[in-house]
Amino acid sequence: MNIQQIYTGCLAQGTYYISSNNEAAIIDPLREIKPYLELAERDGVKIKYIFETHFHADFVSGHIDLAKATGAKIVFGPTANTNFESHIATDGEVFELGDVSITLVHTPGHTMESSCFLLKDSSGVDNSIFTGDTLFIGDVGRPDLAQKSANMTQEELAGMLFDSLRNKVMKLNDDVIVYPAHGAGSACGKKMSSETVSTIGNQKKFNYALRENMTKDEFIKEVTDGLLPPPIYFPANVKMNKEGYDSISDVLQRGTRPLNVDEFENIANQTGALILDTRHQSQFVNSFIPNSINIGIDGSFAPWVGTLIPDIKQQILLITDVGREEEVVTRLARVGYDYVLGYLEGGFESWQRSNKQVDNIESITATEFANRCNLNQNIELFDVRKPSEYEAGRISIAKNSALDFINANMNDFKKENEFYLHCQSGYRSVVASSILKSRGYDKVINIEGGWVALKETELPKVIEQ
Repeated sequence: MNIQQIYTGCLAQGTYYISSNNEAAIIDPLREIKPYLELAERDGVKIKYIFETHFHADFVSGHIDLAKATGAKIVFGPTANTNFESHIATDGEVFELGDVSITLVHTPGHTMESSCFLLKDSSGVDNSIFTGDTLFIGDVGRPDLAQKSANMTQEELAGMLFDSLRNKVMKLNDDVIVYPAHGAGSACGKKMSSETVSTIGNQKKFNYALRENMTKDEFIKEVTDGLLPPPIYFPANVKMNKEGYDSISDVLQRGTRPLNVDEFENIANQTGALILDTRHQSQFVNSFIPNSINIGIDGSFAPWVGTLIPDIKQQILLITDVGREEEVVTRLARVGYDYVLGYLEGGFESWQRSNKQVDNIESITATEFANRCNLNQNIELFDVRKPSEYEAGRISIAKNSALDFINANMNDFKKENEFYLHCQSGYRSVVASSILKSRGYDKVINIEGGWVALKETELPKVIEQ
């Protein structure tokens, strides 16, 4: 028996490859299926099952393409309904895989079809459980995402999740290994650990939601308290996972079309496509194509795209580092942004060589900002970190306007006023600056290094004790 966790940091997501005696299963695959096919070829096994713990909201799963490529059966939990061929399993249904078996454990609460998969070894002993978004390391799945489809409140779903955990998952032996679908950084929970593997016993000890003496009412209150609104792309991803989508090969072929400078400019003018620049923020602020926005590929790229680009069918033109074009298109496709029209051949340097118009964002150091504050007591400063980060420590004059909600909170900023932006270390403030700049806010100034640099200055601060 072989278990391999394939962890994708950008999405804080875990896919699992399980093989035994010439057969394999994939749990919660990402959109690109090549890595799974290569694993199976390496081991000389046939992929027999594709297990989905639920209809994912934060990424588009690769179940359809993988099933077409392998003939594997797609398996969902009870109550699931799909527009493609799949097996809707019953609670307790057993699937034989080589010398081992996998039992579906229906655990509604995060969503109604949410299920865990319990792996038993060749002796029939419980080995590990793949918990999807039912149980994370240090947390549990948020119960607010499925309210509309379930016709239930988040409190009612949280109550179901409590019962699922107490009556099924927590009754397993303490040495059973826990493999969740996500870790820290995912929007599917709020207190997830950076660890991606644990045991039932450790979670009983350290997971706030699994306290032995916890009542259902306490669970409901603690699990639902402080939930931020989910990213706006979540419902669209659920729809794609239920109904289907274009083949990843077609998406890649369409999106990796090289465009020379004139072709790129003409398509942008004719279609109104969004120009997405994925270079590092330090490069972007110095020079970029007017009205383009920056979401750097080396940050939490896909979730930020889903959070900040409202229309999942938005046509997109790409500026990338040379050689990373396919990577960018793939990572966009992971969250359902399939309408990339091509990329600028030769990268941004080709635009510069053409002597076409460019723009820039004024970007200053934290020390320079402190100096300007000494000269001007009316400086306007916005902290674009999450409210929890802002509350934990901030510059005293800073107002909080989180990047997550910038599209809804444009009125926080005044076009006629000069203002400054910062985040934790510099990534998010440039993203925010680029969005504002593209919408006519010409007096935005970015602070390099963010809070990390600002807290080293003599500026007055508020620090949570």
